[in-house]
Amino acid sequence: MDIFLQQVLNGLVLGSVYALVALGYTMVYGILGLINFAHGEVVMIGAMVALTVLNGLAGAAIGAPPQVVIAAALAAAIAVCMGLSFSIERVAYRPLRRAPRLAPLITAIGVSILLQNIAMLIWGRQYHTFPRLLPPTPHNIAGATITDLQIGIMVVCAVIMGGLLVLVQRTRLGRAMRATAENPTVAGLMGVNINRIISATFVIGAAMGAVAGVLVAANYSIAHYSMGFTLGLKAFTAAVLGGIGNLGGAMLGGLLLGLIESIGAGYIGDLTGGFLGSHYQDVFAFLVLITVLVFRPTGLMGERVAERA
Repeated sequence: MDIFLQQVLNGLVLGSVYALVALGYTMVYGILGLINFAHGEVVMIGAMVALTVLNGLAGAAIGAPPQVVIAAALAAAIAVCMGLSFSIERVAYRPLRRAPRLAPLITAIGVSILLQNIAMLIWGRQYHTFPRLLPPTPHNIAGATITDLQIGIMVVCAVIMGGLLVLVQRTRLGRAMRATAENPTVAGLMGVNINRIISATFVIGAAMGAVAGVLVAANYSIAHYSMGFTLGLKAFTAAVLGGIGNLGGAMLGGLLLGLIESIGAGYIGDLTGGFLGSHYQDVFAFLVLITVLVFRPTGLMGERVAERA
């Protein structure tokens, strides 16, 4: 029972991050019908920028409190990712809005590879240790263990997701985003600046991705130029599972995928008689993706995936 509870807690932490990244995919898809495969690399850039700032401030020995150092690193990561995502949309995607759908899709893959290579040139091929400025304190819950860092990850993700829902449902910007997603031509005729709304969507998604990248790196204490690839694919799987284009679906899909992956990793050894170990946990994410695409391409909360992909 304690193993099951431990995997549930691990799955909720993992799923919270998946949901945060998945929102970046689903927001862009909801407005443009574009699968932005470069989003995972934006998440990676956020982690690497935060790592650079943390190491830089540590080397400068300015004696700032850890909370201030973390806030500075997070702010730098968010700013860089927002600027990067704005530039990607402006340079790579906007000229292709009226092109056949295959063109922006291939461009997104190309941007993803380009960002990976740029990151490799800047930060190298090696894995980097992500510094822990605040030592994690473990807490025991019915035999399972969770650290205050993991609790913080879930709280931060929940607050950001709640804030996004308020933004989309209660603000003028959110109304413009929903109108653009519904019918950009009509929204434009009603006075909505379509280009500005699409740019804002990319920028908001990138800010959440930057936070997710920092949280992932902090949780595993490691950062790498290719960390965004698998994370991005899993978040995309979460978005498809929940129903891509649907904000609630992305959140639900992220949490479910995290639980499926974590519980599967905990029991895969018993299920296969020891043939497969927990390091095969990635298999579950892609089994989920294949299963959803085959049996329910609209996802659990249904958007028109088959028509718009």
